[in-house]
Amino acid sequence: MKTFGLNYLVKPESVEDFTNFSLHVIDLMQDWPGHIETILYVDAARPNSMMMYSNWETVPQFKEFMKSDAFKSAIGATYDMLAGMPKHTVYEKEGDLV
Repeated sequence: MKTFGLNYLVKPESVEDFTNFSLHVIDLMQDWPGHIETILYVDAARPNSMMMYSNWETVPQFKEFMKSDAFKSAIGATYDMLAGMPKHTVYEKEGDLV
């Protein structure tokens, strides 16, 4: 399993629209091959700082979703809502925490 953090800084006036739109994108992901789970997190101290935490079976499956017309058309609609470029991070499990 691979975990991805898609980090967004949203214009304060667009927080509600971006949140609703992100939930729509998460719905699109539900039936995508290899998708396990995606959750939208909001920074309590900065409500316009958000992260989509997304678990996938493999990196190629995630990349296929990112290249899909469905994702491109969805994400294109958010550019005017963002205060900066999105930052994407891959998290990998290195062992069990005990």
